[in-house]
Amino acid sequence: MEYRQLGASGLRVPALSFGAGTFGGQGPLFGAWGSTGVEEARRLVDICLEAGITMFDTADVYSGGASEEVLGAALKGRRDQVIISTKAGLPMGDGPRDAGTSRSRLISSVDGALRRLGTDYIDLFQLHAYDARTPVKEVLSTLDDLVRAGKIRHLGVSNFSGWQAMKSLATAERRGRERYVAHQVYYSLIGRDYEWELMPLGLDQGLGAIVWSPLGWGRLTGRIRRGDPLPADSRLHDTADYGPPVEDEHLYRVVDALDGIAEETGRAVPQIALRWLLQRPTVASVIIGARNEKQLRQNLGAVGWTLTPDQMARLDAASRRPAPYPYFPYERQEGFARLNPPMV
Repeated sequence: MEYRQLGASGLRVPALSFGAGTFGGQGPLFGAWGSTGVEEARRLVDICLEAGITMFDTADVYSGGASEEVLGAALKGRRDQVIISTKAGLPMGDGPRDAGTSRSRLISSVDGALRRLGTDYIDLFQLHAYDARTPVKEVLSTLDDLVRAGKIRHLGVSNFSGWQAMKSLATAERRGRERYVAHQVYYSLIGRDYEWELMPLGLDQGLGAIVWSPLGWGRLTGRIRRGDPLPADSRLHDTADYGPPVEDEHLYRVVDALDGIAEETGRAVPQIALRWLLQRPTVASVIIGARNEKQLRQNLGAVGWTLTPDQMARLDAASRRPAPYPYFPYERQEGFARLNPPMV
């Protein structure tokens, strides 16, 4: 397994990490993802550790805390071998204190996560969403206190816009608070919006990308192709509306390119899609999820080899989308392009 530096921090993380969203399996969304119990979770953790995957990602909102509980039980007795990443901030109930990142909510969320995970510290704690109702200085002050108390080792965010992340980083710098070092983002061959603003921000400010849904919400598994019906057992039947949208023709164009490279390399389509991400700037770790051992072992095949520059270029071309404003002038006009050369 390859290990990478997580943003501007001393924490080294595996290129692939394991997402525990399938653990617990409660509710309409997470129940459709999977319902892995403790015994099977232990087996998946065993396989991960054998392969060098040492980071495990979860969140309080995953199955109402059941994911953290199952993960904690599966990691019992080997806490010192792993990196635990969890998140908080999304609603856990209907009450006024059940959502957001206020001081009281963050303190209770971290204490609850520690209890469910069965540990006394969290390696990477991330805000699951930006809370516009709570002042940034309050959020950062609270997180700084939690780091100083030894309950959190490193800080990150998830699904922030560029201005939200930059405001937080600037405030932390000005007030001498702990800075975010990670940004957990949606990024895939069929969802490259991350590249327009958040990737340059990550490069400039030392925010390492931890990628969620690298297979485009289950659309790049190799089972969805032009002219074929959606497989009867696909979770997209129940979860498509929860995930990032994609136009059918754009999806099929990317899948066609993946199929061509799969023939050349002898690799599975998901392995190629994951490998493409691992060769992109700022990407520190790609989260892979699996409902069973077969899926996990296939995803592990994304490491240990490299796509050629030509193959990367073909995937780039097939997956490219028109640039939104204010970025399209940089692609179309020479003067803008000279001032802002492409990153890759």
